[in-house]
Amino acid sequence: MHRLSPTLAVLIAVGFTFSSASHADDWPQWRGPLRDGISREQGLAKSWPTDGPKLLWKKTGLGEGFSTPSIARGILYTMGNLDGEEYLLAFDLKAQGKPLWKTSLGSVRHAGAGYPGPRSTPTVDGDRIYCVGLNGDFVCADAASGRIVWRHDYVADYGGRIPTWGYCESPLIDGDRVVGTPGGSQASIVAFDKATGKQTWSTGFGDGAGYASLINVLVAGAPQYVQFTSGGLVGVHADGGKLLWRYDAPANGTANCSTAVVHGDRVFGASGYGTGGGAADISRDGAEFQAREAFFTKEMKNHHGGLVLVDGHVYGSDDPGILRCIDLATGQTKWQDRAPGKCSLIYFEGLLIARSERGKVSLVKVSPEACEVVSEFEQPDRSDKPSWPHPVVANGVLYLRDQDLLLAYDVKAK
Repeated sequence: MHRLSPTLAVLIAVGFTFSSASHADDWPQWRGPLRDGISREQGLAKSWPTDGPKLLWKKTGLGEGFSTPSIARGILYTMGNLDGEEYLLAFDLKAQGKPLWKTSLGSVRHAGAGYPGPRSTPTVDGDRIYCVGLNGDFVCADAASGRIVWRHDYVADYGGRIPTWGYCESPLIDGDRVVGTPGGSQASIVAFDKATGKQTWSTGFGDGAGYASLINVLVAGAPQYVQFTSGGLVGVHADGGKLLWRYDAPANGTANCSTAVVHGDRVFGASGYGTGGGAADISRDGAEFQAREAFFTKEMKNHHGGLVLVDGHVYGSDDPGILRCIDLATGQTKWQDRAPGKCSLIYFEGLLIARSERGKVSLVKVSPEACEVVSEFEQPDRSDKPSWPHPVVANGVLYLRDQDLLLAYDVKAK
């Protein structure tokens, strides 16, 4: 049974909020309820048939893009390009993915540098939903109808610099605010009142937006938001946005994509393009904070598949496609396995669901001592684009998005 880290325990107790109306096993935002890539759902199958779990249904109509789905109260939300417009989309899961509504964020203005379509995972909070378009359109919409409640333009309103592959972050909800990363010199990170869209604070420290998403944590005794910007890992105070510390070693000059993980006062981030991963210990002396490198490893060049932290060990895909486990205390690699390929991950009860960017889906039993591929199958009806949207498990169903296609598999234990 997975034990919560001290940081996750703090999030549950004092900071993290998502809709109380959501089902306990929903997946209402990027990387799940606690933004850590971990499903705490019970009763999931720990092996699959040789041809994969039962396909319940498949649906087209999601459009062009790499947006990972989010799920709340029987509705799946995602984003896609359709007929020259960038859309926020809703599908009824009780009716095998029947379309409910679609809301245009505006015309497609960014080609995605050869990989067109939005990447943001919508964030569901109560009766509202929040997302970011490829061009920097930050939108709050009514979750039931799709009606836009308020919106901002990262570029026009905050001087944001659109990254090469477009904005990719998934908005963070924290209490009564929603937080995002325009990446402008005057507004690297901004917090808004989630109900009205009125700015709560903004902080500018020169960093442009990367491709990662914020997390909210308690580090060195201070509530803060940790982000992986174009320049490195940063921590800003949750009340006011003051830059507290930064750690640049895990960053590269091309694309910093993976959401950071935190264990106690240790922050770990990693990137691809030959870079690797590094851990920094955050300390404070009065009002001053310091990030001191604990270790750096070239054996976690995590491009965009994400990192999962379980019991002090980090699981992730190291370029060019090696699943690794590293000890967060020492930085040492515990094991490695090439079988799952270059993959994105979610974790449940001692297993990883690993989705290769080439389409294979593996169920991998893991511990700090060893890993074993228990089951695997090839996703049918593959598009000609990489399968970058992360796998999602909600209420006993595994969802895989591949461009215009959505697949729903029964992964409940029999």
